[in-house]
Amino acid sequence: MAKAYENNPDLNAARAALRAIDENVTIAKAGMRPRVTGVAEADASRTDLDVGRANLIGQHTGSRRTEVITSSYGITISQQIFDGFQTLYRVRAAEANVLANRESLRAQEISILLAAVESYANIARDQTVVSIRKQNIAFLKEQVKAANARLNVGEGTRTDVSLAEAELAAANALLTAAVSSLKQSEAAYVQIVGETPKGIKQPSSAKKAMPRSLDNAVATGMQENPNILAAMRGADAAGFNVKEAEGAMLPGVSLQGSVYKSVNTEDGPQDNLRGAVSARLTVPIYQGGAEYGQIRQAKERLGESQLLVDSARMEVQRTIASAHAQYEAATASIAAIRVQISAANEALNGVIEERNVGQRTTLDVLNAQQNVLDAQEDLAAVQRNAVVASYSLLAATGSLTVRSQGLDVAEYRSEVHFEAVKDKWFGLRTIDAR
Repeated sequence: MAKAYENNPDLNAARAALRAIDENVTIAKAGMRPRVTGVAEADASRTDLDVGRANLIGQHTGSRRTEVITSSYGITISQQIFDGFQTLYRVRAAEANVLANRESLRAQEISILLAAVESYANIARDQTVVSIRKQNIAFLKEQVKAANARLNVGEGTRTDVSLAEAELAAANALLTAAVSSLKQSEAAYVQIVGETPKGIKQPSSAKKAMPRSLDNAVATGMQENPNILAAMRGADAAGFNVKEAEGAMLPGVSLQGSVYKSVNTEDGPQDNLRGAVSARLTVPIYQGGAEYGQIRQAKERLGESQLLVDSARMEVQRTIASAHAQYEAATASIAAIRVQISAANEALNGVIEERNVGQRTTLDVLNAQQNVLDAQEDLAAVQRNAVVASYSLLAATGSLTVRSQGLDVAEYRSEVHFEAVKDKWFGLRTIDAR
């Protein structure tokens, strides 16, 4: 889990996406800050004037040319004083969206940790199945030898030998399938964890942060599950969006100041420096009805967000109940299957002894061995299910985290980037100097 938390590319991509969303707060705050614009202009004009007296055919005997080059440069500063609280609510909506996406990131972290547990448990199960099937092949080879030996001394039949050989061939095919499943599980592990699996052992069910009961699990999930919290933050953002839309109906006040310097040639007017300060009051009266539609739209989206909160709560409750039931069933099945294995082994030993004295057939031995094999594989599958169900229960309650499980890895703190960028006024580089 620690390796997956640190190396998984999907998780790192989600963290980068959250850092991009953090910038929406800075973008929204731009509406509160001044806007500064520099302007530079240059104009050139030429005038030809006829001067002197006209000759006999009406042409002037002289002319005068005037060239004027005018350049100006200046700066304009504008500041929004009041915009119907639109910027204020835009900032709050952006902040609420950041919090919602933090919870979405936490949900993805939990999902990756659970996927790491599942991939590890799958490999442990598949390794056990491969080992069981190899042992079965060794057992069946001995049965083939024994059947041939009995045939040679006249105690068995060719049918016994054929049955043992057929069972051995089927066991080889099953081993090939088990090895294929193991390779697939190992590939999934590499995708999630980022490393090839080494030293895989049979894991135990979750112990840390496990709820005491189903009611306790549901209560914890209602408070801690990130999907619920993300939906609630999304509803907060939708509420602020309604306030922002309503702000379009309110008046706005802005200030603007400018300073310009004009520089002219000798033939032009004198250089001058001029400045101006203006205040503007804007009162919206009617804007084609778009503002009303936007307000209604925002209210409908708020209603949608509130319903999604209820949906998330119901989904979390269902997931917790399902995981809890699966965990209890798997735990009970482990004890039952272990008793079954013990009994099946005793039965197998008895059938072999009875076969040796002629009271049982080779088919009886093969059937008894198959019962042992099935029980052992069932145990491997149920052990895997118990591990995955226990961690699924933790994931559903929102408790499958780096901190709760004491993982030896640095916890990613999304608020560090947010605090670094939320009040930045300028700068092109990210906080990691890109």
